[in-house]
Amino acid sequence: MQASLVNWLRLGALGIIWGSSFMAVSVAIRGFGPLSVAAGRITLGAVILFLLTRMMGLKLPAMNTAQGRRVWLAALGFGFCSMALPFFLLSWGQNYVTSGFAGVTMAAVPLLVLPLAHFLVAGDQMTLPKATGFAIGFAGVMVLIGLGAFESTGGSLEPLARLACLGASVGYAFGSIITRLAPKVDPIAFATTATILAALMILPMALLVEGMPQNVSGSAFLAVLYLGIAPTALANLLLVAVIRSAGPSFLSLVNYQVPIWSVIFGAVFLSEDLPGRTYFALALILTGLAVTKIWKRT
Repeated sequence: MQASLVNWLRLGALGIIWGSSFMAVSVAIRGFGPLSVAAGRITLGAVILFLLTRMMGLKLPAMNTAQGRRVWLAALGFGFCSMALPFFLLSWGQNYVTSGFAGVTMAAVPLLVLPLAHFLVAGDQMTLPKATGFAIGFAGVMVLIGLGAFESTGGSLEPLARLACLGASVGYAFGSIITRLAPKVDPIAFATTATILAALMILPMALLVEGMPQNVSGSAFLAVLYLGIAPTALANLLLVAVIRSAGPSFLSLVNYQVPIWSVIFGAVFLSEDLPGRTYFALALILTGLAVTKIWKRT
């Protein structure tokens, strides 16, 4: 596994793409329910990826072989852990907890991946530089979010909602490990299969709970369209490519970048306040990323 320049560029692109998704969701949620937003982006992403595989002459993994069935099983696990489950948990949980707390739990993904990868992924063992870089990056995220993230909203369901947000982080962590351990297959075909399966899981739930959307504004529709194209379809392609070539621990570093970009996009496009601590937090996060690069020489 190599953290090459290409993988660092992919990681940076993922940070920007996923960071922008918070801005898009805030617009989409004005016209759709949270489950509908999640189902819409996953379903659209699945359609886009399926059309891409057809245009490229690729085929989804065969199910009539033991190898193919293992790929489908891994794709099912990835689709559930990295899309259907966390999208559902966060959609519900953020009704009862502060967005800052949800951000902290997402930033905890690298800390969850680190021990999982150490024991489950060959060649991705924990090293001192890697652990140090993760700790510095997480400190930067904590500075960005601030202590207000842990203030109680007073809701009776808040403790359960906090567990739901943490559960989403656990899902993302396991999704990364599953992707790394999946049988070797074309990454586009794997991402397509996983996204299709995730859509089949969450779309019926959205229709059952929220029904068909009514009176949707143009801006909300465009936001869901963007979510399906960039943070879902394109991001899944980049995600699988990074995990396969550089490992889940390396990919999990993106969770340190996402809070920074989400704050920047919110300030620029939604006129949200840009905290002064953002710049100090950015310095810490970038320092953490730089330290982790040392692991190539350990």
